[in-house]
Amino acid sequence: MALSDKTEQHLAELRRREEEELAEVLSSKYGLSYRDLTRSSINSDALRLITEADARKAEVAAFDIVGKKISLAMRSPNHPELPPVLQDLKEHGYETAGFMVSRASLERAWERYKDLSFAMKSKEGALDISSEELGATMAKIKTVDDIKNSIAEVATLKKAYRISKILEVVLAGAFAVDASDIHIETEAENVRMRYRLDGVLHDIMTIDHETHGLLMSRLKLLSGLKLNVRDAAQDGRFSVELSGKETEIRTSVIPGAYGETVVMRLLDPAAISVPFEGLGMEPALKALVEREIKSPNGMLLNTGPTGSGKTTTLYACLKKVHSPEIKIITIEDPIEYHVQGVVQTQVEKNYSWLDGLRSALRQDPDIIMIGEIRDIEVARTAVDAALTGHFVFSTLHTNAAAGTFPRLSDLGIDPKVFSSAISVAMAQRLVRVLCASCKKKVPLEGKNKEIAEKIVGGLRNKSVVPAEAGFLYEPVGCEACNKTGYKGRIGIFEAIVMDDELDELLRTSPSEREIYALQKKREFMTLAEDGVVKALNGVTSWDELIRVVSVEEN
Repeated sequence: MALSDKTEQHLAELRRREEEELAEVLSSKYGLSYRDLTRSSINSDALRLITEADARKAEVAAFDIVGKKISLAMRSPNHPELPPVLQDLKEHGYETAGFMVSRASLERAWERYKDLSFAMKSKEGALDISSEELGATMAKIKTVDDIKNSIAEVATLKKAYRISKILEVVLAGAFAVDASDIHIETEAENVRMRYRLDGVLHDIMTIDHETHGLLMSRLKLLSGLKLNVRDAAQDGRFSVELSGKETEIRTSVIPGAYGETVVMRLLDPAAISVPFEGLGMEPALKALVEREIKSPNGMLLNTGPTGSGKTTTLYACLKKVHSPEIKIITIEDPIEYHVQGVVQTQVEKNYSWLDGLRSALRQDPDIIMIGEIRDIEVARTAVDAALTGHFVFSTLHTNAAAGTFPRLSDLGIDPKVFSSAISVAMAQRLVRVLCASCKKKVPLEGKNKEIAEKIVGGLRNKSVVPAEAGFLYEPVGCEACNKTGYKGRIGIFEAIVMDDELDELLRTSPSEREIYALQKKREFMTLAEDGVVKALNGVTSWDELIRVVSVEEN
């Protein structure tokens, strides 16, 4: 005689209670706490620390995590497959607290694996975003509108799945459109998300505060930040792998009036790995720099504001001169791009710029790259290195090449050694390149024409000006450039080369304006001149040029 549904349900409930009671009795025997996971929440980020295959084999499940402490559900602490799992967690810096659970509890935890996005553990113990999931999401994204639609779709999913998916969509969108930074900013009503594309921020969409909270928890765990700290700034990092290439993501979180604001910087090796020929230097300057950096001693100083591409230029120069016959050492903060065959060191708490430079000089280098000259001691040591058989690359925070020498004087360097130590002083900016698929030609007229004609008239080498100099090009916007009208960036440069006339002038402690007046007599173009020539040649637009360089003062 078949049992009624009600009776079946009653017997099933009795069996469930019996199994839970047995688990509770065994917990006392083994000295562990008891937990019923059929009535408890399961933390997805804890669950993913153990693969589903290993969890089922050892009959365990990680169900909660606070910092580096993991709550681990298990059927038996004596299970033969359990020790390797515990050892693996220990090697990655995690502490475990065991809980006795029933089979039903484990089944419920294992059921949650299908909601995960298969993120993996990295060697450091941090969680990595799955490259397969990122690749699959990126394949669906072609434009900014696709990103908005994907995020909106994920935002409607159930809470548990949102935690795992939303960051993957945000990152996949950034990679798909070649963004360099992701900005997530809290406001009173909602949270604004923006991407930096070719150096300019673009609004992507807004999300609600609940989704922002889930995103922050996931991001903090990935970046190794403290989940319970919301009133102090924190910095962390994690990495993702795409197409066999690892990209590091640096995370900066600061507290705000309406919640935490975060910026993620995507350090794509391909973005900074620009060949020397692709920097954008005009032919005469390129030939000069290439000749000077192959000298046995001297110094190349590159100047410009933060984000102007100074470090990328130095890397390109390093790769140009790199060969098995020479030793190159760098001191950086941080190391942004790894160059094979180059010894790269990073400034740390107990390893300053000066420590790094002094240590590097004891390593018998031919070439030294110093990420930035900031103080008197580093400046003096760098100049001494350039005078004693080393070639030194470095950067200074001044706005123009002519400002290099007054800045070094302020740092205590004797102007008498400038001519012996410094080979080239450069300055640069980055301008967005017009999209070749949609840029349009427009006549050069009005005030812009007056400015352009004045600048072109002062050029020492007129061969760089196109035959049709009466036109400019403007952005339009298409699918190829995400409707921005621009695709990629290129440098505009100026340089001052040391010679007898400049040496004599520098001994009189001249102003930046006096040095600039001498610079304009030389064959190499100023920033404004290089920019105007690039605008006339259709490389960039006039509006983009005046966004980064003052052409009227030239």
